[in-house]
Amino acid sequence: MAGPLGSLRWKIAVITTAVCCAVAAVLGILVHNVVARQIVGEIRKDTLARLDHAMGHYEYGTTHGDVNSTLDPPQLPGPLKVLVRHGDTGSMVGDLDGKPVMWAATPADGKALAVWLPFGETRRRLTDIDTAILASAALAAGLVALAGLFLAGRISRRLAATAAVARRISAGDLDARTDFPTGGDGRHRDEVRDVAAALDTMAETLQSRLEAEKRFTADVAHDLRTPLTGSLAAADLLPEGRPKEMINDRLKALHALTEDLLEISRLDSGVERADLDRVELGRAVERIVAATRLDTEVRVVHDAVVLTDRRRLDRILANLVVNAHKHGAPPVEVTVDGPVVLVRDHGPGYPWDLIAQGPRRFRTEDPGRGKGHGLGLTIVAGQAAVLEIELEFSNSPDGGAVTRLRLPVRDPPDSG
Repeated sequence: MAGPLGSLRWKIAVITTAVCCAVAAVLGILVHNVVARQIVGEIRKDTLARLDHAMGHYEYGTTHGDVNSTLDPPQLPGPLKVLVRHGDTGSMVGDLDGKPVMWAATPADGKALAVWLPFGETRRRLTDIDTAILASAALAAGLVALAGLFLAGRISRRLAATAAVARRISAGDLDARTDFPTGGDGRHRDEVRDVAAALDTMAETLQSRLEAEKRFTADVAHDLRTPLTGSLAAADLLPEGRPKEMINDRLKALHALTEDLLEISRLDSGVERADLDRVELGRAVERIVAATRLDTEVRVVHDAVVLTDRRRLDRILANLVVNAHKHGAPPVEVTVDGPVVLVRDHGPGYPWDLIAQGPRRFRTEDPGRGKGHGLGLTIVAGQAAVLEIELEFSNSPDGGAVTRLRLPVRDPPDSG
């Protein structure tokens, strides 16, 4: 019996070690990339700041005593020369007298004004970090091999349960908990129980932070509503002219954003309830689209009577039509086919992350935060959830964004 058991334990140790090595390699690459991007970004930022400083002195015809800047240096990397000839500013790592430097260059009266900073120390730092990552990965692989050898049979079931809870949390179920017993005599450490407790604590903390952020958003939007309303009223007292138009346009946009934030806060709170009524879908869609005053073609293939909330349906369709005109291209078409409504434009289509993950509030191109898709589609998704409408974002094979709404077919409530 000892032989087979020992063999199984060693097999588990080998497999665990291999998996650990693979994970360590991936994490090591990720950590290297993140740290390298940060470190190189710092020196790149310093170099560009020095370039701005040098450009300021050049424009004013003053000297700044900086020996690390010159016009058209012969050792300026070729790609930067090409970039400057096209009127752009850029930076890259290159060589100067056989030593690595970070170059930055910008156009200056038809020439290239360039600055540079030493890069050798940065390379040594990156090498030290890679060495530390490799040593840490090797140490982790050894420890995990021992843990797999001695504890694999005992912990596998509870680890699987913990992983299942982690997946539920990542999917949005912040109420999920492992609920492992927290007892023990304190003399024997239970790593699995510690992981489970940490996961539960993380979920509670994340849930609290999300609730706090929701309350903060709602409070800010609510507090902004009154002064914005007053500002709009005060703006109407201004004399007619372009300044008044500009102020009114900005105030109205800010007021609309505040109202959208309040609506999202109500949807996030989960207290919204639909006021259901029988609605002729084709006629309702024609009325909603007409109210947008946008050139949109409405086609009713098969009409249907659905039980829905008129106000919320208005909000969903109006947002989709406005979004199609704003971010797509004509013609914009709305088709009603029974309980299914299709909204389509002929623009570039939805981005892949919106199709895969759904809309995310706010619009940003920050690489560190990902792309947002504005509040309009976020409101559409929230209101659709309240009405239990199946919502699907896709792109047409021949171009254009397509939004598909399937309204639930319900029997009217029993009046008796």
